[in-house]
Amino acid sequence: MTPRLRKLTLIAHITSSVGWLGAVIVVLALAITATTSQDVDIVRAAHLATQVIGWTVLIPLAFASLLTGLVQSLGTAWGLFRHHWVLLKLAMTVLATVVLLLYTGTLDYLAGIAAQDTLSPTDLVMLRTPSVVLHSGAALVLLLTAAALSVLKPQGMTRYGRRRQQYEMTGSRPSKKIHSASPRQ
Repeated sequence: MTPRLRKLTLIAHITSSVGWLGAVIVVLALAITATTSQDVDIVRAAHLATQVIGWTVLIPLAFASLLTGLVQSLGTAWGLFRHHWVLLKLAMTVLATVVLLLYTGTLDYLAGIAAQDTLSPTDLVMLRTPSVVLHSGAALVLLLTAAALSVLKPQGMTRYGRRRQQYEMTGSRPSKKIHSASPRQ
């Protein structure tokens, strides 16, 4: 990857990741508002806004972050399988994206309740569920951890990374140790 393309994909990755993080903070604020507000109209509006943000902001940014992160790892010396922190960050991003995709059904369900003309007391209890607060709070922790891994880049190469590094330094493939069984007497 050329230096210019590397920088461009890095900018795209940082922008999409920070945007995703910011959108999660907004959803967390809306979820806290929906859970604690006594005003039914505010509770409704919070759930309707959360649904829109989920589909138009969170999901596109999650996929953009995942895609640009893969391009960055495959197109730079960090590699996808060389460092534990890269694999951990990938796993966290995939997990957060899958959970988000699965959870949009719940967001749609809550927005459907919020869009009704009249709400029963049961509907209002359902709209004040702490579920969205818990999910967005967990997403926030996960995304902050991924950001910290990107900055700190903790040491520790995978077995593949060590073999690859040895190959690049020596120009020869590492020899495979052959374990022979000693004959029994």
